[in-house]
Amino acid sequence: MKKMISRRNFLTTAGVVAAAGVLTACGGSSSSTAASSTAASAAGSAAASGDTIKIGVMGPLTGNVSVYGQAVVNGASLYLKQVNADGGINGKQIEILTEDEQGDATQAVNCFTKMVDEGITALVGDVTTTPTLAVAAESADYNMPMVTASATAEAVTYDAETDTVNENVFRATFTDPFQGIKMADYAYQKLGYTKAAVIFKKGADYNEGLAENFVNEFESLGGTIVDQESYSEGDVDFKTQLTSILGKGPETVFCPNYYEEVGQILSQAESVGLNVPFLGGDGWDGLEGYATADQLKDSYFCANYAKGSSPEFEDAYKAEYGEDYPNGFAPLGYDAAKTVVYGVQAAEDAGLEAGTDEYKQAVNDAIASGTIEGITGTFTFDEHHDPVKKTAILTYVDGKPELKEMF
Repeated sequence: MKKMISRRNFLTTAGVVAAAGVLTACGGSSSSTAASSTAASAAGSAAASGDTIKIGVMGPLTGNVSVYGQAVVNGASLYLKQVNADGGINGKQIEILTEDEQGDATQAVNCFTKMVDEGITALVGDVTTTPTLAVAAESADYNMPMVTASATAEAVTYDAETDTVNENVFRATFTDPFQGIKMADYAYQKLGYTKAAVIFKKGADYNEGLAENFVNEFESLGGTIVDQESYSEGDVDFKTQLTSILGKGPETVFCPNYYEEVGQILSQAESVGLNVPFLGGDGWDGLEGYATADQLKDSYFCANYAKGSSPEFEDAYKAEYGEDYPNGFAPLGYDAAKTVVYGVQAAEDAGLEAGTDEYKQAVNDAIASGTIEGITGTFTFDEHHDPVKKTAILTYVDGKPELKEMF
């Protein structure tokens, strides 16, 4: 039995926040909205009498990783709006409190505590690993139910050193270890590669986590890691590392980095004559447009969602936002919100008072034991609060990602 993280009792008094049109600030712009103009009006008039349920949605809406934050926030908000349009939770409308943490851990904690003061009952967030780790640590004092759509570091939900599970924190995505292991298995077992190299950004939990687990798994299967190269935050010239890799003769290169840097790496690999297939994790989502079809030939990456898996979601997203869903982080945001609502529904069904310790614990307990019928797959949660589900393996056809298989 894993130990659950301890917490202190902590109650907050929520201020009255209108359900639509209110702009606040937390290192950036934020807003509080209900599902539609009609629902927003109804929720706004009911807020003072406690007939709304406040759910926070946090992500980097500006800054270098805003492409992920906007997708998660839009996906989560879409589901919450759909719940409202269907009558809410036991007749109560959801009030969505949205914050932009700008991709910064300190801002993320500030945004979280601000939303707690405003009376949220649960949080969809954060998005990237480092801010999520900061919010998860802060949220323990409140036992605030928290579901991240996309933060993949193992430590978000589980501290391996102390064998402690973060009782109130869950995720909709798979973990860094899971991705690294899956891609090593796929490279060795399905693609037949026996010699691989790795290039990753050092000092970043996501990149290092995938790289370490890929190396360990690939070698345990009998493969050889011929070279491991790293680079630092802000580097734009990778030719020295890539030339070193070229000299070691790998059959493939595992590149567990985010798509903008991956695009630069693929371009420079081509320029130094390193033309072997590259492999990646879910940070590759959005890579098309940053690399040519030739550079992407025979490359594979793992993801939670493949285009076309849920036409209903994709159509609803386009209807709501006027554009196609941008990447796989949007459906993860949708499923993270669905997970939060699953837990909140249980607390409401039990007749508990929002904001109390009993209410928050009921949300956490329901999620931990629940089955979520998500658009990224049907999933339960394991003892570390990570989802149990298959992963999509995608490849590129004419420079565009397509589902190869579920693995």
